[in-house]
Amino acid sequence: MSEKHEEIISVSNVISHNGGITTFMSPHTGKPVHMIGDNDVAMEFAEKMEDFEVDPEEEKKLVKKIDMYLLPLICILYALQFMDKNSLNWASVLGLRKDLKMHGQMYSWAGSAFYYGYLFFEFFTSMSIQRFPIIYVVSIYIVLWGVILCLHSVPQYPGFIVLRVILGGMESAITPAFVIITGQWYTKDEIFLRTAIWFSSNGAGTLIGSGGLAYNIYQHRENFNLAPWKLIFIINGVITIGLGLIIPWHIPNKPTEAWFLNDREKRVLVQRIKRNQQGFGNKHFKKEQLYEALMDRRTWAFFFIGVTACIPNGGISNFGAILLSTKLGYSTSKTLLMGMPHGAVEFGGCIFFCWLYRFYKVRLFWGCAGQTVTIISFCFLAFAHNTKVEYAGYALTSMLVVTLIVVESLIASNVAGHTKKVVTNAIFLIGYCAGNLIGPQTFKEDQAPQYTSACIAMVVCACICMGIMILLWIDYALENKRREARMNDPTVVEFLMIANHEFADLTDKQNPLFRYAI
Repeated sequence: MSEKHEEIISVSNVISHNGGITTFMSPHTGKPVHMIGDNDVAMEFAEKMEDFEVDPEEEKKLVKKIDMYLLPLICILYALQFMDKNSLNWASVLGLRKDLKMHGQMYSWAGSAFYYGYLFFEFFTSMSIQRFPIIYVVSIYIVLWGVILCLHSVPQYPGFIVLRVILGGMESAITPAFVIITGQWYTKDEIFLRTAIWFSSNGAGTLIGSGGLAYNIYQHRENFNLAPWKLIFIINGVITIGLGLIIPWHIPNKPTEAWFLNDREKRVLVQRIKRNQQGFGNKHFKKEQLYEALMDRRTWAFFFIGVTACIPNGGISNFGAILLSTKLGYSTSKTLLMGMPHGAVEFGGCIFFCWLYRFYKVRLFWGCAGQTVTIISFCFLAFAHNTKVEYAGYALTSMLVVTLIVVESLIASNVAGHTKKVVTNAIFLIGYCAGNLIGPQTFKEDQAPQYTSACIAMVVCACICMGIMILLWIDYALENKRREARMNDPTVVEFLMIANHEFADLTDKQNPLFRYAI
């Protein structure tokens, strides 16, 4: 810490303060916490400025400006990654299975292969976005997955499976990167809605990919020399490469480097982010934060939410079009068109649920509300014997994304310490992968077209997922009450005297002033 901070650190709570090292005793863990020169990247900027009150009108204008410059490109990229990932679903009814001679569980394994790559590469890609400039790394991954997607138009099944694995590896960087970026630019109260906006862009990807791209390619298939399913992969791949080359020119690696903010706006932004009790990130991997993430029960709650939410997600993502064409009996063209409402519900419905947060600011409540709709939709799909009711169930299954939005926003808001945040998000996404790996395998060829076991598995998993969310809600509420009760503890009072402690890269357990967003 700088000399100016030495003056306001109380000796009674400091174990050592020498050569830029400050150690204090955490009132929550009972262990010494070292605040060293290896701080958050926002610390250097914060030490050059005085604390000041942010004018609400000035802050409102700044948030609008950030929204305008960041959200559109992030949403386009997230919609595109879903189109890329979901291309297999549309290709399945456009001749892919026939041309690659798929039979039995071969298509199910094609769906799972993507998540094997995602699972295998997740820790590597997560560590790379911590260690290196985040936007440059993301740009490289996006361009590479665009190239891989173009190569999907291969003639043989084994090569196709290999490419699906590599594609999953490249795409595993995008969600953890966007979670970190959202936490860098927005306060805790703002993170939920912004996460909802970019995550729900999956629905926009479904609308564009199913009703726009896939349907029109199928309708004009006689005009092309290539098979329709190959064109889907190539077109998506070329667009992806183009956007991957644009992103480093538009989005800065950290907010204090933003080309669209003046110096005053950057100072206001840093002052705002202090409310999160965390900063922009730290480039060094910290073993103690890795250990804390692994021992934190909430990390594993996120993991099991990922598994139970994504077993149904993996099934619907890969077998949605097949369910419409076989279980509901739609033609190929109608199947592609009837996939659009599923995307519309995801895009509009998820944002609506998260917008309601402004009236009752308990995001886990809205997560449970969305999960209730999801459970009902799976029951329609599993147990109804009316085509219209079954289709309504299919269209509403996209509301399961509300749960994923809630979890990603909780990780962005409630996990402090940059290494801990990266590791926690990676573990959640490993659960996400595991669920999406299992999901397609619940669809057994000998149960077509009803796929009864798969539909029942969706209902069971959705109920378990909701139960875990309720337990997490209770856990956060009780912990916040415990922390409030300790506010007069001498160690907490002394901690308040440490200037810019928000940017010391402390974890949520180490920082006695940290409160969990519920």
